[in-house]
Amino acid sequence: MNHYYTDNVDLISQKKQIEFYYRNHSISFITDHGVFSKDRVDYGSHVLLEAIEINDEKSLLDIGCGYGAMGISLKKAYPSLYVEMIDINNRALSLAQENIRLNHLNNIISYNSYCLEEVKNSFDIIISNPPIRAGKQVVGKIIKDSYDHLNNQGKLVIVIQKKQGAPSAKRLMEETYGFCEILKRDKGYYILCSQR
Repeated sequence: MNHYYTDNVDLISQKKQIEFYYRNHSISFITDHGVFSKDRVDYGSHVLLEAIEINDEKSLLDIGCGYGAMGISLKKAYPSLYVEMIDINNRALSLAQENIRLNHLNNIISYNSYCLEEVKNSFDIIISNPPIRAGKQVVGKIIKDSYDHLNNQGKLVIVIQKKQGAPSAKRLMEETYGFCEILKRDKGYYILCSQR
């Protein structure tokens, strides 16, 4: 079985372009078979993007970036933000690179990393729409490992459905960070935020 959080290089490519509007910016994305939510920016990512506030933050990491929907949207809306995006799906990463070029963005990179294993920098904000179907262990690893990659006062913001483990993710964020705020609830999606 093929999953978006794996890297199936044998899957036939059939690229298409979708459009997304975010904070007064029109953004184009090239998507393809074998990546998460290839037909539109998924509802969970959309809810996270609407809930998040970027103020003085200067750097952002998008974990499980896929074709770059969240990281690129935030970079487009906040041009001074430095953005890194990671995923384990090479097709998704190739699309993310293509989408960076398509939207004429600088100071944004994407690269292969399982969870945060290849991440060298620390960030003011880390976001994720974690691959729930990869299992709670992966989600837990993202939550725990993000702590060491956040600057002082840095924030971790994730989107997760209640039925797919939002209460347990919230508990783990409280255990790891000492506090977890629900920024927004929308149609079963929870936007959870913890601060280092």
